[in-house]
Amino acid sequence: MPTRRRQLRQTEGAAPRPDAPHSFEGLGVFYLGRPYDIDQGRPTDGFILYDAKDLVTHAVCVGMTGSGKTGLCLALLEEAALDGVPAIAIDPKGDLGNLLLAFPDLRPEDFLPWIDEDDARAANLAPLEFARQQAAMWAKGLAEWGQDGGRIRRLREAAEFVIYTPGSTAGVPVSVLSSLQAPPPAVREDREALADRVSGTVTGLLALVGVQSDPLQSREHILISTILDAAWRAGADLDLAGLIHQIQNPPVQRVGVLDLETFYPSAQRFELAIRLNNLLASPDFTVWTEGEPMDVGRFLYTPAGKPRVAIFSIAHLTDAERMFFVSLLLNQVLGWVRGQSGTTSLRAVLYMDEIFGFFPPVANPPSKPPLLALLKQARAFGLGVLLATQNPVDLDYKGLANAGTWFLGRLQTERDKVRVLEGLEGVAATAGGSFDRARMDTLLSGLGRRIFLLHNVHGDAPVVFQTRWAMSYLRGPLTQDQIKRLMDPLRPAFKAAEGPSAPTPAAAPAPASSVTAAAAEPAATIPPAPLAAGLGRPLLPPDIPQYFVPGEGSGLIRYEPMLLGAAQVRFHDPKLGVDLVREFVALAPLGRGVVAVDWAASQTASFGVHELHTEPTQPATFGDLPPPAARPKSYEVWGKEFARWLLQAQSLVLYRHPPSGETSQPGESERDFRIRLQTVVREKRDQVVERLRQKYGQKVASLTERLRRAQEAVEREKLQVQQQQIQTAVSLGATLLGALMGRRAATAGTLGRATTTARGASRSYKEAQDVRRAQETVAVLRQQLAELEAQITAETDNAIGAFDPASDPLETVVVRPKRAGVTVRALGLAWVPRAHG
Repeated sequence: MPTRRRQLRQTEGAAPRPDAPHSFEGLGVFYLGRPYDIDQGRPTDGFILYDAKDLVTHAVCVGMTGSGKTGLCLALLEEAALDGVPAIAIDPKGDLGNLLLAFPDLRPEDFLPWIDEDDARAANLAPLEFARQQAAMWAKGLAEWGQDGGRIRRLREAAEFVIYTPGSTAGVPVSVLSSLQAPPPAVREDREALADRVSGTVTGLLALVGVQSDPLQSREHILISTILDAAWRAGADLDLAGLIHQIQNPPVQRVGVLDLETFYPSAQRFELAIRLNNLLASPDFTVWTEGEPMDVGRFLYTPAGKPRVAIFSIAHLTDAERMFFVSLLLNQVLGWVRGQSGTTSLRAVLYMDEIFGFFPPVANPPSKPPLLALLKQARAFGLGVLLATQNPVDLDYKGLANAGTWFLGRLQTERDKVRVLEGLEGVAATAGGSFDRARMDTLLSGLGRRIFLLHNVHGDAPVVFQTRWAMSYLRGPLTQDQIKRLMDPLRPAFKAAEGPSAPTPAAAPAPASSVTAAAAEPAATIPPAPLAAGLGRPLLPPDIPQYFVPGEGSGLIRYEPMLLGAAQVRFHDPKLGVDLVREFVALAPLGRGVVAVDWAASQTASFGVHELHTEPTQPATFGDLPPPAARPKSYEVWGKEFARWLLQAQSLVLYRHPPSGETSQPGESERDFRIRLQTVVREKRDQVVERLRQKYGQKVASLTERLRRAQEAVEREKLQVQQQQIQTAVSLGATLLGALMGRRAATAGTLGRATTTARGASRSYKEAQDVRRAQETVAVLRQQLAELEAQITAETDNAIGAFDPASDPLETVVVRPKRAGVTVRALGLAWVPRAHG
């Protein structure tokens, strides 16, 4: 119901007052500015509030240098952060680091380290005086837009802001080698997605070593793609060193219908391996191998589950390095998206400040396929893509037809305007709406600095607006030294957090940390060992299953006996919606006492039953076997004890959030559960707001229209007062003049004019009274709107519940297996290799 949505936004847009709190905070709308009358050249009363969930259908921001494009996009990121929505922001120019320059106290000394000293010199001011001027300007600008230091403080508390610098240690470095790790199953199982991931990775990697490759013609590209495809399909990770070895000795003997040597001789493969090895050995490349792994879940949320705005500054990189990194990052984001659950609410934002060269209309750089896939698919998973450019002719408008929102600022050339109009026409055709090209042409021609045209397929009609004042200090691009200064306080936290990648929110749950075994298989499927047994192996009855754990190294090894148990444990609780099956493999020591086996002393195996052998893998000696382990009946008893022990020892621990009634998924960490709760709250809030729009939409529209007419009435009454005052003054002047001319001039005409003057004064008084009454009507309507806004906010808060998913205490829920839920899959004697002493 787009009409109702637009009406509610206008109601919330009653005139902003610096001394009043914003009633729209927390309602899932982004405060972007105020309406602008392009014909009269001035802003009008009201807010421009953009629905957060409208960004799920993606947005494009176009405007020439100086149009205010970056300020608008930073304001949108500020609003998303305030709403608890994390973001990944790709920064080719170095401007986005300004998001960290948000000073709640607005003190000159806060601004001083970040001012542009060239600007200070141009203004003929000392640095401190210039900082005072900037602080005063920011305080005034914020106040004019109904903002203050308190809102800045809420912004800083709502999210963590981090600048990542791939290929540099100025900010937080990023390790790109993790990009060669196998993608998640959702990507591996999608043929097209895997092919795009492989192609983008290979193209970017070859560009780093100066190889301009074609996925269909280049031997280098085809060979490395074949290697990556084979490894990733098997779920195997690679690093650059491993890739170099596989180029020399590929895991395939044929490529297409040609044998490997005919397709790509070994001598030429060695040359390619040398080029990649030079890259790996280069001291400059070392920084690419250190730092945070390419894990989108870690980029978007802190270890505690707090939303993060991750800014990837790439201004210091060469063109080839930028393309390499952006392609890898976009592919990682695409893989992360495909691992999420579906949602109609905004889960995260992907923003790129200058898309020039990364999404061209004709060429197909490695950054284009994943970006195109995100524009087509990410909306179903709550990722909103926001792209910005000052070069409209360099955009693939067929791809951007997937964008539902366009922010259009001042354009540089007529050609740019024509290109934008073509793009908008394509969007309208895709959405099935009408498009008034002549009117849109007129509006685009009248845009000035910080004046934008908002074209939203979810709204009724295009809206012209003036962008609000950014809370962040927009000082321009940051230098590497300034980035270092901003990130130095955060480095200890990142070093402390180094370690295995945290699972991403809403992904398929992994087994608990204590369960490391793969799925157990029946003993009959275990493959035989490739080598004969060594000397000293005890002779046992054939009905005692024996398993050989694979060892490392070569030569003579020594096997020690242990008891192996493999079971399937089911955790089932319909009330909690839990139905999970875990595969469990344990190794227990064999003793010689009264109790030969104590399962409580067992250890969790790090392998699956399918990895075991039925014979030794190499020459070996064997440790002593306790007598009970040579009797088949012992294993029957131990199997029953194993099942009883699992009933007592195994449990599934979940988290529960009492205010919302939500329970964590099996294997979901507290961090990821809190992250998911934030999405749940946003979804619930969006549903509540939509119901309120339907409930109050007509009333809001009526009050808004009455307020508009009352304001017009005030202006008319003021104009009538002015006209009456002028007329009365003229009449009074004529009367006085007649009186001054003497007794002969005091004729009936003079007396008539005096009477007219008296009546005019009376009418002026009446008109002034009419103005006051009209102003009182406006005040009453404003008050009614404010009360309605407060009522809407209160109903939203009551419906959602007053809780904070990021910090509320959680309850622990323990689910234990039932007797019928424990199935012993295998139990027998395990021979475990030990170092031969």
